[in-house]
Amino acid sequence: MQIAPAKLASQLQQGLRSLYTVYGDEPLLVQEAADAIRNMARSQGYTERTVHTVAGAHFDWSGVLAAGGSLSLFADKQLVEVRIPSGKPGKDGSAVLQQLARQAQDNDSTLTLVVLPKLDKMTKSGAWFAALDGFGVTVQVDPVERAALPQWIAQRLAAQQQRVATGEAGQRALQFFADRVEGNLLAAHQEVQKLGLLFPPGELTEEQIENAVLNVARYDVFKLSEAVLGGQVQRVQRMLDGLQAEGEAEVLVHYTLAEDIRALKRVRDAMHNGKPLPMALREQRVWGVKERLFERVLPRLSAPLMAELLQSAHLVDGIVKGLKAPGWPANGWQALQQLAMQLCRACAVAPRSATQTAQRAGSYS
Repeated sequence: MQIAPAKLASQLQQGLRSLYTVYGDEPLLVQEAADAIRNMARSQGYTERTVHTVAGAHFDWSGVLAAGGSLSLFADKQLVEVRIPSGKPGKDGSAVLQQLARQAQDNDSTLTLVVLPKLDKMTKSGAWFAALDGFGVTVQVDPVERAALPQWIAQRLAAQQQRVATGEAGQRALQFFADRVEGNLLAAHQEVQKLGLLFPPGELTEEQIENAVLNVARYDVFKLSEAVLGGQVQRVQRMLDGLQAEGEAEVLVHYTLAEDIRALKRVRDAMHNGKPLPMALREQRVWGVKERLFERVLPRLSAPLMAELLQSAHLVDGIVKGLKAPGWPANGWQALQQLAMQLCRACAVAPRSATQTAQRAGSYS
C-alpha cells in the first residue's frame, strides 16, 4: 500500500504496521519519514533496533533474516532496519526481502523498515518491491520542486509559530528565501530552524529574513534545463553563476542545453510530418515536467528560430572545447550564458496586448 509522506502521520496513528518501506532521493524528507516510523515504534514498545546497511554485491543477507526471526533477552519487540543505498538488493537480497515481507504478516514482535533511494520504473516492477508494497506500507518521497519551495518554507515556519507578512512583501520574502536555498533542502531546513532561534514567534519582516538567511543554494544542471524551457531568465542566470562557482563541467551544461534544442527540433519535425504531439514526445522520451514545458513552448518556435538555435548550439560546442566563433565570447561560460538566454527568451511567455488577445479568442470561435 503506497501513501504520500503527508499521510504517514495519520496512518501511524491508525495503527502501526509490521513492514514499512521509505524511498526517495531527498535525504531530509526520507530521514523525517523514517524518524516518524521509528518514534512511533519506540512508543509502541519496539525498544530494540538493529541496522543493516547493504554494501557491495557480496553482502551477507543471512544476518538480516536471523535478526528478523529472533528476539534478544532484553526486549519483547524489535525494529529491524535495512538500508540499501544502491537501490539494488541483488538476487539473494530480492529473495530475502520477499521472505521478510511475507513473514511480516504474522510477526507482531518485529517491525521491518526498508530505506531505499529513488527507484526507477523497472526497479519498482520487480518482485521484491511488489512484495514490500503488497504486504506493507510504502512511502515515496518526492523532492520539493522550486515552484513549491516558498510554500514549503512557509509551512516549516508555521510549525515553529512564525510567519511572513501578508501580501506582496511576504511573498517577496519567501521568494528571496527560496532563491537562497534552492536545491539544498537540508540547508533550507536548517535556515528555518535558525530563524526560530534568532527571532520570537510571530511575524518575520523581509529585512530579518534577508539579513539572516545564508546563500546555500545548490544547482543541478538538469534543473537548469527546466528553468530555461520555462523562460525563467533571472533563475537561469543564478543557476549558471552557481554551476560555474561549483565547478560544473562546461561540456555537461552545453550537452543539456543542446540536447533540449535537438529534442525540440525532432518533435517539431515529427509534428510537421503529421504525428500527434503526444506520440512525438513519447518517441523522443520526453516525460514529466519537460513534457508539459515542450507542449507550451513548441507552438512559438518557428523553423527559422529552431535553425538559429541549432547553429548557436553547434558554435558553442566548439567554444567550450577551445575553438573560437565570430560574434561569440571566447570564454566558455559566457558563451553558454548567451546560448541559454537565447533559448530561454524564445521560451518565455510574452505578455499579450488586448488586440492579440481578441485575435486569439477569435481564432477559436
